[in-house]
Amino acid sequence: MSWGTELWDQFDSLDKHTQWGIDFLERYAKFVKERIEIEQNYAKQLRNLVKKYCPKRSSKDEEPRFTSCIAFFNILNELNDYAGQREVVAEEMAHRVYGELMRYAHDLKTERKMHLQEGRKAQQYLDMCWKQMDNSKKKFERECREAEKAQQSYERLDNDTNATKADVEKAKQQLNLRTHMADENKNEYAAQLQNFNGEQHKHFYVVIPQIYKQLQEMDERRTIKLSECYRGFADSERKVIPIISKCLEGMILAAKSVDERRDSQMVVDSFKSGFEPPGDFPFEDYSQHIYRTISDGTISAAKQESGKMDSKSTVGKAKGKLWLFGKKPKPQSPPLTPTSLFTSSTPNGSQFLTLSIEPVHYCMNEIKTGKPRIPSFRSLKRGWSMKMGPALEDFSHLPPEQRRKKLQQRIDELNRGLQKEADQKEALNKMKDVYEKNPQMGDPGSLQPKLAETMNNIDRLRMEIHKNEAWLSEVEGKTGIRGDRRHSSDINHLVTQGRESPEGSYTDDANQEVRGPPQQHGHHSEFDDEFEDDDPLPAIGHCKAIYPFDGHNEGTLAMKEGEVLYIIEEDKGDGWTRARRQNGEEGYVPTTYIDVTLEKSSKGS
Repeated sequence: MSWGTELWDQFDSLDKHTQWGIDFLERYAKFVKERIEIEQNYAKQLRNLVKKYCPKRSSKDEEPRFTSCIAFFNILNELNDYAGQREVVAEEMAHRVYGELMRYAHDLKTERKMHLQEGRKAQQYLDMCWKQMDNSKKKFERECREAEKAQQSYERLDNDTNATKADVEKAKQQLNLRTHMADENKNEYAAQLQNFNGEQHKHFYVVIPQIYKQLQEMDERRTIKLSECYRGFADSERKVIPIISKCLEGMILAAKSVDERRDSQMVVDSFKSGFEPPGDFPFEDYSQHIYRTISDGTISAAKQESGKMDSKSTVGKAKGKLWLFGKKPKPQSPPLTPTSLFTSSTPNGSQFLTLSIEPVHYCMNEIKTGKPRIPSFRSLKRGWSMKMGPALEDFSHLPPEQRRKKLQQRIDELNRGLQKEADQKEALNKMKDVYEKNPQMGDPGSLQPKLAETMNNIDRLRMEIHKNEAWLSEVEGKTGIRGDRRHSSDINHLVTQGRESPEGSYTDDANQEVRGPPQQHGHHSEFDDEFEDDDPLPAIGHCKAIYPFDGHNEGTLAMKEGEVLYIIEEDKGDGWTRARRQNGEEGYVPTTYIDVTLEKSSKGS
């Protein structure tokens, strides 16, 4: 199948077909260009979407800690990578498909124009040969007619008896001349006819097939190029499918990483106050004066005396308990108000101590308005400031270990800035010496403002370092002392003994515990100061080391894999848990390195 043999007479049709092929190529190139613009706009809109919903934070303190938030930001990162892959698709299409199509279309137009010009030249040459042959044919025909007329004239004069011999001779000469001219035109016509037939054969069997073959090859190459561009168009996106799949897998993993229990625990750790719910209000017997008899004075005195004996015995038990810690208890502070305690009598003659409603309101108001000293309330305040309020300069809103890390990090940054300023000062001094030795190189006085600015920066950085080091020393001094233990007294402000209650008070029997609101007295602070450093913190559980930890940093505790330790403080959100060995050595260990088991029964052991 060849265009030269099959379509030898369809030059105009081939002209239109090749032009349509180039137009179709350019149309597909336009389609690819618009697809590239769509991919670029899509990637741009995705990046703007990611930028819009990414958190605008100035420091790492404001980073979200909830797993749902972390998962969402991981999804945003994966979506940003996905947008980058769409940009890669657009770049690949622009370079491999669109650019190649435009270059090939330009070359194709040039080649088509050359082949069509050769075809037109061959056709024009054949037309010229045909015109020459046709002219010689017409001339031969004309001479033949003239010779025929001369023949007829000669024969008429020759048969005419009246014609003279001269007329006959003249007609004969004219006949010979016309016959000779006809023979010459006949030979020329034959030659032109032979030449035209040869050129026509060459045109339709050699020249035109060759030109049409080149046009056919050009059109087939155009089709092949379109096929390659179709494949490249698909390959541009298929190449990024593995990376896009990884982005989607990352989104799925981020979704699976959401832990509702952990988020709930973070909410508890951030907002818990540590207070116990308010207890039941005591029954106030206003009928005690009705049942009072004339002789109840003696009975009341005896019962008051017995009440005093009971109080002494209770205090004695408390003293016995307190002496176990090596110190005697301090005298009890007076109650909150003069009407804090009163004696109530029942109809059967028994007495009991009752807390009136005025002290309860007083305690609740103190809790709301006063500055609490309870560690759990401080943790509440810290958690609330971390969530709602701005971060403090000294990081006092953070737990001790986190505050120490933040202060150390800031000190390191300030030291690096100080070293940079010192290097700049040294360089300026050297430049000043060079200017003083060689005045033509510059004016030494021009460096004085820069030197003064550098000195001010050095002084400012040193003051900042000194201030932060003071805060760091304060934190490190506090971490050496065990955490505060909350103590609550009973309604009568008597120190009870026995097991340790959740609020830190001791009682002999679980039924004798009174979990009222924490009282805010100087006695409590003195009591805490008295016993804060005497006994170690109680173990609230145990843990087993999953991985070894060297514990080179100050305040940490080294451990071996499989080692069992006591837990004395839970992780407060900074990733560290306070633990203790059996020999009494204490320190912080990474929470992710241990398997923690909390036991309620171990508290107070």
